[in-house]
Amino acid sequence: MNRADFIPDRIWVRNSEGELQSLDRADDPELWERHVDSGEPVVTQVHRDAHGTLWPTSSASALYVVRQMLDVAELEPGMSVLEVGAGTGFNAALMAAAGARVTTVEIDTEPAAAASAALERTGFADRVGLITGDGENGAPERAPFDRVIVTASARTIPYAWVEQTRDAGRIVVPYSGPECVGALVVLDVADGVAEGRAVGDAFFMPLRGQKQPQSVLQAEREPDALRRFRITVTATGQDVTLAPPA
Repeated sequence: MNRADFIPDRIWVRNSEGELQSLDRADDPELWERHVDSGEPVVTQVHRDAHGTLWPTSSASALYVVRQMLDVAELEPGMSVLEVGAGTGFNAALMAAAGARVTTVEIDTEPAAAASAALERTGFADRVGLITGDGENGAPERAPFDRVIVTASARTIPYAWVEQTRDAGRIVVPYSGPECVGALVVLDVADGVAEGRAVGDAFFMPLRGQKQPQSVLQAEREPDALRRFRITVTATGQDVTLAPPA
């Protein structure tokens, strides 16, 4: 499957000063293709802050991160999957191509419309259900799910995701809490409780309702935090610990 089929014609790239600037496919198709074919993240939507600085608000993830998240999800054909953050629609199409029944939720109407069009164009519209809404609420009308895969970072894991996951199901989510910023976390669900650990790095933009300052998102971790990180999510909240060093 070609990721370029899901990338909009206008993307944003860094100039020599490190600032984001737009790149339109029609203006420089070769440069556009180089960025899209690189396998690195591709910024597809930006926001201009009060100081005039552009910040990414939606992107196509790096391909190695996409592969890592799908690997640890351990998808099997026939599984029902909730994806939080449709983005370009590429991840959802990959999961559908692997035989999963996918529901993807996108909070922003513009990327949702673009993802819907891409899924239609590539023949996946009948295998992926796209909902425009707040992914922190999940998709209760389509639950339960065997897997929940989140393409935005969370400092607080919404219990709605746990409630909507079957026993022996799994949640895969980038974590942005101060204990272990930028960790890819896998939580296994049983009896309404999700218990998890960090399995690698995953730096994503935060969920829209869980924004944090860049100073927090770029903070240094404690030594060996990835290996020591543990999290438990229940109906009463979440408990995060760093196990003592061995």
